[in-house]
Amino acid sequence: MTKLSVLDLVPIREGEGPSEALAAAARLAQVAEEVGYHRFWVAEHHTMVGIAGGATSVVLGHIGAATRTIRIGSAGIMLPNHAPLLIAEQFGTLDALFPGRVDLGLGRAPGAGPILGQALRKDLHRAAEAFPQDVAELQALLTGEPQLPIVATPGLGANVQMWLLGSSLFGAQLAARLGLPYAFASHFAPDHLDQALSVYRSQFRPSAALDRPYVAAAMNVFTAETDAEAELLASSQEQSFVRLRSGDPGKLPPPVPGYRDTLPPSALAMMDGMMRVRAVGSPATVRAAIGRFAERTGADEIVVAGATYDPAAREESLRLTQAALA
Repeated sequence: MTKLSVLDLVPIREGEGPSEALAAAARLAQVAEEVGYHRFWVAEHHTMVGIAGGATSVVLGHIGAATRTIRIGSAGIMLPNHAPLLIAEQFGTLDALFPGRVDLGLGRAPGAGPILGQALRKDLHRAAEAFPQDVAELQALLTGEPQLPIVATPGLGANVQMWLLGSSLFGAQLAARLGLPYAFASHFAPDHLDQALSVYRSQFRPSAALDRPYVAAAMNVFTAETDAEAELLASSQEQSFVRLRSGDPGKLPPPVPGYRDTLPPSALAMMDGMMRVRAVGSPATVRAAIGRFAERTGADEIVVAGATYDPAAREESLRLTQAALA
């Protein structure tokens, strides 16, 4: 069976704040661990009032302390925002706290709009251009090969699994060249999925980290007892996508019955284009959809994404999804 993992953006729901979002994320990770998901990922986003995962390594410390065995990690850390030394120290610390459980997924996008560069005191365009060099430096800080004139403590020798993330051919090519596992963000940017996976596999070079290509692909998954109930749950995230693309992002809203019917054709087409990699419905419906996606991609791992307004509904969705594919 294809491995299942979880991506949680630590959503802040309407009427709540970061404290409730972080508590819900910890409970979700515990459920994921209990029912057998392979790993639990959170992602770096900034200046978004509806996402509480900006301080990603701190959030991972919180998730790690709430769990015992599930792998935890970033999907991802946006490396242009950071100095490689600081990320090596942060994830070296996480590995010291939670040995053998930590993943470091790296992305090239900044994770917010242009104003972020000013706030971070960084030229993010130039930093993105240096991404391959920064990835290599971060690898060296963790492995000691090649030896650098500075030592990350904690960091050097940490048993951290490094990933590259992407939604285009660039990340696929770099992951292949470095011999690293590759995760594709098909849950919100599916256009280049098939081509990127083909490029990654055909150009892959074995490395000390990995002897063969390893692919994870993300999809939006909402599982409930009936198709109608699952579609209702998915409407909260659908609203968030439309608001984000309309320049009016906010906290995660309650579900709206018949939400799709309220949208103009342009907004519906935009949303369906972004979220077309999806499995929404009863356990049987979701099993079939994930099966088709796994067959299409040949992915070693499917990453289950998708936020619900009621945290308990996301927990139940994870349970039903895992049971459907068992």
